[in-house]
Amino acid sequence: MVRSRNSLVPAIQMTVCAVGAYAFAEYILGHTGPLFAATSSLIALGFSRDPRLRRVVEVGLGCTLGIVVGDLLLHWLGAGIWQAAVVLLFSILLARFLDSGTIFTTQLGLQSLLVVLLPAPAGGPFTRSIDAVVGGVFALLVTILVPKDPRREPRKDVQKLLHELAEVLRECASALLHSDSTEAWHALVRGRNCQPLVDAMRQSLRASGEVATLAPAYRRHRDELDRLEQSLDFIDLALRNSRVFARRLTSAINHAALSDEAVENIAEVLQETAAAIDELSLGLAEVHDGVRRTHLRTARVDLSDIAGRLHPRMLKVQRLEGETVVMLFRPLMVDLLEATGIDPREARDILPPL
Repeated sequence: MVRSRNSLVPAIQMTVCAVGAYAFAEYILGHTGPLFAATSSLIALGFSRDPRLRRVVEVGLGCTLGIVVGDLLLHWLGAGIWQAAVVLLFSILLARFLDSGTIFTTQLGLQSLLVVLLPAPAGGPFTRSIDAVVGGVFALLVTILVPKDPRREPRKDVQKLLHELAEVLRECASALLHSDSTEAWHALVRGRNCQPLVDAMRQSLRASGEVATLAPAYRRHRDELDRLEQSLDFIDLALRNSRVFARRLTSAINHAALSDEAVENIAEVLQETAAAIDELSLGLAEVHDGVRRTHLRTARVDLSDIAGRLHPRMLKVQRLEGETVVMLFRPLMVDLLEATGIDPREARDILPPL
């Protein structure tokens, strides 16, 4: 129900776009049954995170090349079932050689297969290619004239990412307090599972950047999207460092490398860092500039305060393996400080000298 409600506006756009492209190809261009005008517009809009311009190009090129390949092989091999199998296999391998895009491969293979199995439409086989271009153009027009806010998806994604990072640190703190290396290992696994979220956000940022470039109404948001992309790079590094930290923490717990006082101090640092990450999440996902700056400033101050205590002596750590745990947390803290907008050198200077 939630998915259907959230998809109502895109579904209406896709319906209008597909029917409009079909009607244009049939009534204006005079094509008979221009199904590829409708299907290409649906593929180009779709619910995928991939940039729409790339999808439009993949549909158009895949359709055109598929027809060329199909026609050439039909001329050499003739029509029939085994010829269709050869054409399809060759087309798929050719598409994968030329490009890794799924849509490009599908369109090239489908068109070459249709050329062999079905009679050419009125107007010649390249009529389908023109229909595909018409559908893609209609999809681009919808993107330009009726765009969605390109910041919406990246903001949701960054909240999910930072929530997971905060939970990884909270699980590490709990593992320390309960001397449970299994829980620390679970935190490591949770951190590893964040990589698909990072990849999804990179895709949504590419698609959002394209919308902000094409749609005049949202060009003013390109700087904000650039800042989100920079923050994502630092968050990705922080996640990677959290996995290294959790792995080392598992070993430190197994070897009882931390005194009770050190355990309490490091657990407190982890919990405070998780709270600061929550504040950072609110800042990066906030719509209003003033509120966003306030959250980011609070996160910056909190993280700076924590960073200033990241020294083994300050945390009452004595053994070498315990010191390693603290040392591995320092790069993570630098990454988080940079995600708030602090200069890299300034972020490193906040850490106490060793």
